[in-house]
Amino acid sequence: MEISLVTLALVVGLCVALYHYFTKNYYYFADKPIPFLKPSFPFGNAGPILMKKVTLFEHFKNLYDAFPNGRIHGMFNMRQPAYVVRDPDLVKQITVKDFDYFADHMSTGMEQTEENNSNHLLLGNSLVSLRGQKWRDMRATLSPAFTGSKMRLMFALIAECGQTMVAHFRSEEQKARSAGESGLQLEMKDVMTRFSNDVIGTAAFGIKVDSFRDPSNQFISMARSVTNQESLVRAIKMIGFTFAPKLMMRFNIDFLSPEEDRFFRDTILETMRTREEKGIFRPDMIELLMQAKKGSLKHQQKEELKQESNQAEGFATVEESHVGKRAHDRVWTDTELIAQAFIFFFAGFETISWTLSFALYELAVNEDIQARLFDEVRESEQTLEEGQTLSYEKLQSLTYLDMVISETLRRWPIATVLNRECVRDYQYDDGQGVKFMIEKGAQIFIPVVGLHFDPKYYPNPERFDPERFSEENRKNIQTGTYLPFGAGPRNCIGSRFALMEAKVVLYYLLLHFRVIPYSKTQIPLKLKKSSTQFQTEKGIWLEFQSRSS
Repeated sequence: MEISLVTLALVVGLCVALYHYFTKNYYYFADKPIPFLKPSFPFGNAGPILMKKVTLFEHFKNLYDAFPNGRIHGMFNMRQPAYVVRDPDLVKQITVKDFDYFADHMSTGMEQTEENNSNHLLLGNSLVSLRGQKWRDMRATLSPAFTGSKMRLMFALIAECGQTMVAHFRSEEQKARSAGESGLQLEMKDVMTRFSNDVIGTAAFGIKVDSFRDPSNQFISMARSVTNQESLVRAIKMIGFTFAPKLMMRFNIDFLSPEEDRFFRDTILETMRTREEKGIFRPDMIELLMQAKKGSLKHQQKEELKQESNQAEGFATVEESHVGKRAHDRVWTDTELIAQAFIFFFAGFETISWTLSFALYELAVNEDIQARLFDEVRESEQTLEEGQTLSYEKLQSLTYLDMVISETLRRWPIATVLNRECVRDYQYDDGQGVKFMIEKGAQIFIPVVGLHFDPKYYPNPERFDPERFSEENRKNIQTGTYLPFGAGPRNCIGSRFALMEAKVVLYYLLLHFRVIPYSKTQIPLKLKKSSTQFQTEKGIWLEFQSRSS
């Protein structure tokens, strides 16, 4: 009986301690002159998404819509208080003007610091995870690799992947018709994942792969393994890094498995060694990293910058800030450079495949938009001289193609929310009498999906309308309301690459195929309710019909 009472006391004590742990911050906003969402134990305001009652879009849009007349309000991300920013001017102020106060992304525990000594982790050493001065130095190192001039050099590699994909589809479509089918029926996410894999393989790792004819190649197998959101082990790791990052680092737990880590390291180091020994040059990420290691990757000169600024590369393209244009004398290790190739793969693999899948879906269900885009693509192809192929400059000149991509990124923002961490105490003052301190360590959320779907900025936001981004309408888009690649110095360094890749795919596919919905196509398209997965309920099934038939 005595033992039972002791046990009961311990259990009660543990429950009280856990309750206190989860709720001790629940009064954080009580003395702040802003509204805030009332938290619920134990998930704060994250219950709906964690319990799979809403989609990722719905969750962050609900947070955005909670106080429609406010500029900023509070919420609780599990037990952590966070500020939700919904005013475009404040978005600009936090991400650009007062960037030095909000220079870092929210901590995951995987980033390398003096305390956790995680210098061996690829994800922790990536540009996305780095913090403070090390991030500034790495951004400055990599920014010359993502200029328009470097994209121009990579263009032929991407175009070759697009042509290879089309050739495979034409062959498969003919087989389908021979079998009595009306066309080639495909699930877009699977298709675009294969294409993205081939592009990243050739452009980032110097490996020529064909994931359409060899669907089980080692590179795509490893890619699927790393991005597998249904893995129980990976889910447990993410929970650990979210709630006990210091403990995870103390036990030296990596986000990647040993096999995944070894694959990326060995692939890149072996490619570098071979090129060094044989003097091989190839205009890809490996070459740029080799130049960075030698310190020969230089920023563009004024004349190059002027020439590049005169060429439109897409409305969604983000510009490099002063942070990326500065000089430094830091020497990088192999792990630190390999980490950048890895994050290029990790960040680009899923995002571009989803963006292309959504773009093709919208074109399929909006026949008039597809017809207009096909006309532009066909006219462009007809202007090419005999033996001439599509060039980077020609691709960037296609205005309606850019409008379609821009609207896809608005309607289906894969980066549903931007996050920042306050790195030192910040005095908030709206100029109208509302003042308070945002303390160091506070989390900041900027719901991109909320801004993109706010009818105040985009009338009838559910409608797919590329005309929002026509030359005459672009001036109506308020700064801070269109954020597909983020904002400020921590914007997406690869925006030019992503846009080039997306445009190449749509150009070649529409040139050769008509894309239509069929019986398996879900209309309207709906996302799956999940706390970790970005997925559609039933896939994105479309039919390709050859235009030559």
